[in-house]
Amino acid sequence: MVPKTRLLFSILLLYILCVHAQNLQTYIVQLHPQGLTKSSFSSRLHWHLSFLEKTISNNEDSSSRLLYSYSSAIEGFAAQLSPVELETLQKSHEVISIRPDRRLDIYTTYSYKFLGLNPTGGGAWLNSRFGRGAIIGVLDTGVWPESPSFDDQGMPPIPQKWRGTCQEGQDFSASNCNRKLIGARFFSKGHRVASLSSSPDIVSEYVSPRDSHGHGTHTASTAAGARVPMASVLGNGAGEARGMAPGAHVAIYKVCWFSGCYSSDILAAMDVAIRDGVDVLSLSLGGFPVPIYEDTIAIGSFRAMEHGISVICAAGNNGPIQYSVANEAPWIATIGASTLDRRFPAIVQLGNRKFLYGESMYPGNRVQSARKELELVYLTGGNQGSEFCMRGSLPKAKVRGKMVVCKRGVNGRAEKGQIVKEAGGAAMILVNTEINLEEDSVDVHVLPATLIGFDESIHLESYMNSTRRPRAKIIFGGTVIGKSRAPAVAQFSSRGPSFTDPAILKPDMIAPGVNIIAAWPQNLGPSGLPEDSRRVNFTVMSGTSMACPHASGIAALIHSAHPKWTPAAIKSALMTTADMMDHLGKPIMDGDKPAELFAIGAGHVNPERAINPGLIYNIQPNDYITHLCTLGYTRSEIFAITHRNTSCHDILHQNRGFSLNYPSFSVIFRQGETRKIIKRRLTNVGSPNSIYSVEVVAPEGVNVRVIPQHLIYKHTNQTLSYRVWFILRKRTRNGTTRYAQGRLTWVNRGNSFHRVQSPISVTWASKK
Repeated sequence: MVPKTRLLFSILLLYILCVHAQNLQTYIVQLHPQGLTKSSFSSRLHWHLSFLEKTISNNEDSSSRLLYSYSSAIEGFAAQLSPVELETLQKSHEVISIRPDRRLDIYTTYSYKFLGLNPTGGGAWLNSRFGRGAIIGVLDTGVWPESPSFDDQGMPPIPQKWRGTCQEGQDFSASNCNRKLIGARFFSKGHRVASLSSSPDIVSEYVSPRDSHGHGTHTASTAAGARVPMASVLGNGAGEARGMAPGAHVAIYKVCWFSGCYSSDILAAMDVAIRDGVDVLSLSLGGFPVPIYEDTIAIGSFRAMEHGISVICAAGNNGPIQYSVANEAPWIATIGASTLDRRFPAIVQLGNRKFLYGESMYPGNRVQSARKELELVYLTGGNQGSEFCMRGSLPKAKVRGKMVVCKRGVNGRAEKGQIVKEAGGAAMILVNTEINLEEDSVDVHVLPATLIGFDESIHLESYMNSTRRPRAKIIFGGTVIGKSRAPAVAQFSSRGPSFTDPAILKPDMIAPGVNIIAAWPQNLGPSGLPEDSRRVNFTVMSGTSMACPHASGIAALIHSAHPKWTPAAIKSALMTTADMMDHLGKPIMDGDKPAELFAIGAGHVNPERAINPGLIYNIQPNDYITHLCTLGYTRSEIFAITHRNTSCHDILHQNRGFSLNYPSFSVIFRQGETRKIIKRRLTNVGSPNSIYSVEVVAPEGVNVRVIPQHLIYKHTNQTLSYRVWFILRKRTRNGTTRYAQGRLTWVNRGNSFHRVQSPISVTWASKK
């Protein structure tokens, strides 16, 4: 009886612990950095623990509830609290704010050539020594250190300022780091406690900096991967792989796991990265927009910016919906996604001899069976999701040996192919819906397959309805470069205006993010599916996650060439030299129409010009505080972001008519307003004795006047100011909101290279 009694007691204890754990939630507690009781404790950790000791009602060890103690990104800690404990802690005068932990999500062989980077012909790479000496911190899913993209041959010594470490863990030792991959850490406490209460741990992951997913390996190599000759994805996209800053060092901060990326883990990584000594932080992750004072990435990045660190973030993959852009804080560089002029054609030849254009990275040229004509089948009806090729929805008797048509959506693109294969299907045509339109993100499918656009899907449906036995085959065309217009805006790239701060145009710019080939771990097949037994060193991915590290790497090049520049100066260089035209000299397109500023911001990154911008718009931390005052933020909200006591009444009184010295213009006319005056300052980072003249393309319905019309610089680092008057030409209808756009460019009269361009966005807003 005694063993049974012990078993029952153990089960009861486990049940009590589980119930207790389910009542706890992770919160990020932000404290006043000059808290009254702080000096009474021997360490910051003991001070943070004291709040839990006073809050937890039972005899439980307070340290068991503490997840992280923060000091650099914010002053505070992350801990698990019950509703009663939360209410008690909120009453403390030393607590600024308490935020629940948020779950966020993670949003190359050719792209460097597409951007004009040349390893032999001078320009940005040679001027920056390929990013030599710069350190890029990547917050993502970890890294596969054995990838050839992280080989350190030819790399310089680790910078003396580096204070990071190579954290050991499962299948990861200190010897996995080198002069390229100089640091690696992992942060899992927020993920771990959230996963215990939300879902069983059925996914095997490395409890270490090692990458289980591939996303982090891909983004890190895009930013700063070493030169890898003869790289390809099963023969597709063959060429020499290089990151944007192949001479830069990489530090990995693993914050994303199977259940997502938790803000407590992200903040802990930013907290450590600031102390480690990174120069650039690259975050290909985010969520939906929230006010800046509630956004842990925005708060952590403000502190990083104060330490001279450029923070580059993905804009999000929720396009083309307006107001969907994430990571909107003005001290963050927010990056949307664009296309390349590289295609992977996989043409569908129908039984009636007509052709439908599609794309795929399936290595069809090597597989004889891939070129067979097959019977087409498209299953609809029922509630199992057969039109989307959901698991368990495809009867083997109906699909065996056939080419299956699958609608895009609900489950993953490559996953649909695996489901078709398991059901006995021989091939797949993946069709875009009205949501995806003509977007062409390709995959390395596990069976012969192609993706066709929405327009082509209508032709496919018409053909299938016209005959009793529709048939088709896929003709794989390999890799084609330079035959299509590019860059263009990716359909999925999140759009502005900014939800929380419409006075700042977001996204800031776009960069390559569609069908990007970069490093891949050896524990996964190129499709990323667990069933895929193929192994490759590189694969293809799409998303603003891929655009972000392009910009991060270019920021590292600029930092290496100009190590004393502020993050604002680096972002200004990226924005004012961006391209508004594609490689054919025509406007960048968004689908079938010219792109609006809420899709492209300042335009498409151009590293060759960004390394030498001529003039820059600089911003100091105090300027951001004044800007936050103009948003109507309260003293406590601004303190939560900046750790500075401010009187907005005094600040705004001293800075009448203030406008942040941003490299773009976002002008909002509310009902009854007819004119706006905006002041800007430009600093000469080019040659002395330079004269710049202004050129304006005025937005429709607006007169634009600039005074002075010439900026005459006698010295390098000299700063001159100008004012812009925006005057309405005519009244707009009441109760409507509409937009117009233009641009303002300062042109160096001594050379045609320096053109410092700023987009102008004008909004007519109805009275709220």
